[in-house]
Amino acid sequence: MKDLSILVVGGGIGGLTSAIALGQRGFEVDVIEKDPDWSVYGVGIIQQANVVRAVTALGVIDDYIEAGYGYDFVEIYAPNDELAAKVPVRRLVEEYPGQLGIGRPALQKVLADRARAEGARIRLGVTVTTLDDDHSGVDVTFSDGSSGRYDVVVGADGLYSQMRDLLFPDAGQPEFVGQSVWRYNFPRTNDIVNMHAYTGTMGIGLVPLSHEFMYMYLTTPEPDNPRYPREGLAGIMRGKLSDAPKRMATLGEQITDDDGVVYRPLDSHFLEGNWYRGHAILIGDAAHGTTPHLGQGAGMAIEDSLVLAEELQGRDSVNAAFAAFQERRYERCRYIVEASLAICMGQIGKGPLVNYPQATADMIRATSEPL
Repeated sequence: MKDLSILVVGGGIGGLTSAIALGQRGFEVDVIEKDPDWSVYGVGIIQQANVVRAVTALGVIDDYIEAGYGYDFVEIYAPNDELAAKVPVRRLVEEYPGQLGIGRPALQKVLADRARAEGARIRLGVTVTTLDDDHSGVDVTFSDGSSGRYDVVVGADGLYSQMRDLLFPDAGQPEFVGQSVWRYNFPRTNDIVNMHAYTGTMGIGLVPLSHEFMYMYLTTPEPDNPRYPREGLAGIMRGKLSDAPKRMATLGEQITDDDGVVYRPLDSHFLEGNWYRGHAILIGDAAHGTTPHLGQGAGMAIEDSLVLAEELQGRDSVNAAFAAFQERRYERCRYIVEASLAICMGQIGKGPLVNYPQATADMIRATSEPL
């Protein structure tokens, strides 16, 4: 198909990579984002080998490498700080690292700059009010009183998706899994040249973000889903590290800035059945929100954006493109959601403890398969 007008709802990773991929194929793209400040967490994110492959196809890999820190192994440690396994990361693009860590603000700038360069028009502080699909397109009204007509609407608005509620009001909501994640940035030490992850009931690790910085992630059981106040949050995170491996507990003594702590309860959701209705479709966390245990939430959204653009370009109708997209994405994304949740359940004692090195190797192998 040619000359499609497309609305992308959501200015996060999936929305911006969709704007890039669609713009590169000559489609006219509007992006709306509900947050008027377009804020992102100040910590980092893991971009794995399949992401390196996808963003190479998008033409933004060099910007990624410049803004982040590449590596080719994941080191997995036992709770006594002994190295348990060194899992190689297969390079899917030979001339680039297998994985990289990157700060979320740096990543957003890379993607936003390229989306605009590809012609996307981005508006902030705007949401969808109504959708009217007449089987040839969608009339959309917006919260700022404006309106537009589009051939395709892409819901890339995250785990708590407004678009999912509009399209599938009976789909249910994400469910809290009984665990939360804590993140904090540190100056990078010389030995952190790849990801370090620990086995056991405490999910914890370090990821390099740049030559200057790394970040710690920590998952903890939070059965009552508490909402901790901002004041004192650094001390609470330090307390959560009291039973951590010695090296991590020692590093945790540097956690002193309440505003530097990012705390997030973990929810999970997988939309059964179709992810599309009429001329509107969901991608990323809106359709398949995963916990971070395999580090693939952003990766699945980026792959979604690339595959959707390919199918819209290569098919004769929107419906055929949507069906082909879901055929390529459904089981791959389900695997990530379910395998990540299994690790979580094992850590909090609601399921068997998963062999984390094996689960990591299985994930790397599975996501190395062609899209």
